[in-house]
Amino acid sequence: MFDLASSQMIVYGLLAGFVFGFLLQKGGVTRYRVILGQFLLKDFTVLKVMFTAIVVGAVGIWGMRSAGMDFPMHVKNAAILANIVGGLIFGVGMAVLGYCPGTGIAAIGDGSRHAIPGVLGMIVGGALFAEVYPSIKDGFMKLGDAGKITMADVTALSPWWLIAALGVIALVLFVMLERVSPGSAGSAHGERNIGVGHSD
Repeated sequence: MFDLASSQMIVYGLLAGFVFGFLLQKGGVTRYRVILGQFLLKDFTVLKVMFTAIVVGAVGIWGMRSAGMDFPMHVKNAAILANIVGGLIFGVGMAVLGYCPGTGIAAIGDGSRHAIPGVLGMIVGGALFAEVYPSIKDGFMKLGDAGKITMADVTALSPWWLIAALGVIALVLFVMLERVSPGSAGSAHGERNIGVGHSD
């Protein structure tokens, strides 16, 4: 049974997901060739979108906390080895499929039917991980575990200094990328983004 509060959270989650998917589509990261172009270092749209989201998200979270909105951060353990292995698996899967979980769902909404098997594979992979997690949580998952730490903890700096530095890095990086690769692959010349066996 869902109470009213949890029902409202579901509605808010659906609305946020809809807006998120809409922005992903408008940002061009629901297209296979755009994501593939990131791995080939030919199109930096994905990097720009992700970096922008990180900076905006950081400003939003710490801005709300500075305004007195006290909410839990849910900082995850910095399990170094597990993060490296998981990142490699994630990266290989994203390079092969051309989508990550968020962009895969958004791509289906954008009409890319070839993303469906990949998203189903993600669901199966998530279920398999949930199945084996109890047997690895006290072993493999603890290797190199630095605990619940943040960059603010490590550097002893205010989060705002780190956010400001991140914003400057993003700005400089974006300017450099525009000089190296202006525009987006597949959209700068009005092309449709079509990969081998993939079409939008």
